[in-house]
Amino acid sequence: MFDNLILNTDSYKASHWLQYPPGTQGAFFYVESRGGRYDRTVFFGLQAILKAELGKPVTHAMVDEARDFLAAHGEPFNEAGWRRIVDVHNGRLPVRIRAVPEGTVVPTHQALMTIENTDPECFWLPSYLETLLLRVWYPVTVATISWHVKQIIRAALERTSDNAAAELPFKLHDFGARGVSSQQSAALGGLAHLVNFRGSDTLSGILAGRAWYHEPMAAFSIPAAEHSTITSWGAARETDAYRNMLTQFGKPGALLSVVSDSYDHFNAVRNIWGGTLRGEVIASGATLVVRPDSGDPVEIVAETLRLLDETFGSTVNGKGFKVLKHVRVIQGDGINPTSIAAILERIIADGFSAENLAFGMGGGLLQQLNRDTQKFALKCSAVKVNGQWIDVSKNPITDSGKRSKAGRLMLQRNEAGDYRTIAVGGNRPTSAGWSDALDLVWENGAFVREQTLVDVRARSEAA
Repeated sequence: MFDNLILNTDSYKASHWLQYPPGTQGAFFYVESRGGRYDRTVFFGLQAILKAELGKPVTHAMVDEARDFLAAHGEPFNEAGWRRIVDVHNGRLPVRIRAVPEGTVVPTHQALMTIENTDPECFWLPSYLETLLLRVWYPVTVATISWHVKQIIRAALERTSDNAAAELPFKLHDFGARGVSSQQSAALGGLAHLVNFRGSDTLSGILAGRAWYHEPMAAFSIPAAEHSTITSWGAARETDAYRNMLTQFGKPGALLSVVSDSYDHFNAVRNIWGGTLRGEVIASGATLVVRPDSGDPVEIVAETLRLLDETFGSTVNGKGFKVLKHVRVIQGDGINPTSIAAILERIIADGFSAENLAFGMGGGLLQQLNRDTQKFALKCSAVKVNGQWIDVSKNPITDSGKRSKAGRLMLQRNEAGDYRTIAVGGNRPTSAGWSDALDLVWENGAFVREQTLVDVRARSEAA
């Protein structure tokens, strides 16, 4: 039943075809971020949703199933409308979707995509698809959080590193697969993060890049220890557990990450890594990435860098900041945009380059967000009744923030990179200096334009 497109909606949508004015022939809807935590959003994920959810034609068997289910559920059912889609449109939905190119960074309060029907008999369809299509809020919000963190890290690297551009792509690693509600969320959210970075342990997101955005390998990872692979040796053999990591993965040019707080993190850093195993780390030719996993993130990272500097030493780069020899640090515990900024501020104050440090982000990246993080909404802005288009909107006196836009909308962009949403007629006019910022993406059940992750990443990076 989860494969039936007709049932991928809210219950009350089943009755809405009876609620429009007599003579309704068309409906025009749009999606926007009405503000929220960030003042700009990175549009991403529509192509994934279209491929996953709208690529399969509706069949008479689906109509039969939906009819029987909704009758038992207590809702009316537009059987004739869905039969028409099967018989007249070969099961392909007669809708047109325009959207800003994925990876584009757009200020809030602008139309990011529009949906309209192409068959007058299916005027009810854009509204029916709201539940499914508005789920684009999730990959957009993840991509937006990831992009804003990227700007924080970029600024720190440009201030403290001689090679910021090369360092940046691997500075935020996705640790979020186990913390999300489903594999589908891991796929959509994990891929959204990869619009901005190249490091991830969320395999579902990497596979989604292959399936939905023509990207054979969207991200990379390295061998890394977890607590069970260290504590299974016992506390008395902690050194042997670490030595085994070097034996298995410590090759010239390689990286390996080892969680080091199973017992006494400071002893591990100072006396095991920096004492007993120091020579073996250096001789391996690998870069050891030490991972703290408890304590106050700001303090633990600062102290770990200090101890590693004492034991392994550092050089001073062209910006005047220390770069550790042979070792690096990754912090994955307690990581969110606020703590990342605080950690970077502290280590820079201590004289360390941001290139010494990477971050792993889990729940803060893929799960600690909701539709209201960026206040996403999909609203009707125009209807066609008896051949005439009518502008419609909502304007509740109890919440001006929920005021919606009216008219058949168009997003425009000028040469300076500014955006504006305007109401237009059917010919989508532009004025001097302004161009249409929405591409025709999907029409009548098929892609008009597909995008690659390479293109998406280029747009995000250019913003």
